[in-house]
Amino acid sequence: MTVQTQEELKLAKILVEALDLEDVSAQDIVPDAPLFGFDDADSLGLDSIDALEISLAVTQRYGVQLKADDENNRAIFASLRALADHIASQS
Repeated sequence: MTVQTQEELKLAKILVEALDLEDVSAQDIVPDAPLFGFDDADSLGLDSIDALEISLAVTQRYGVQLKADDENNRAIFASLRALADHIASQS
């Protein structure tokens, strides 16, 4: 299992809080696991409404705008690590 970086852990905590994930601990989110879908056992199984909540939380916390029509969204939201890397590249 891949270990989270400090920035990934901070972001994971924001996701757990923003999405009110009662059964998920921030420390338990696998950094490279998919955030969306149910194909992977480690996936959070999030949906498009969750993506909107994540976008709002990221904008509030980091000042980084995530736009619904961005052609790179699939890659940006692929995993906790991908999202953290995107935020770092925009900050």
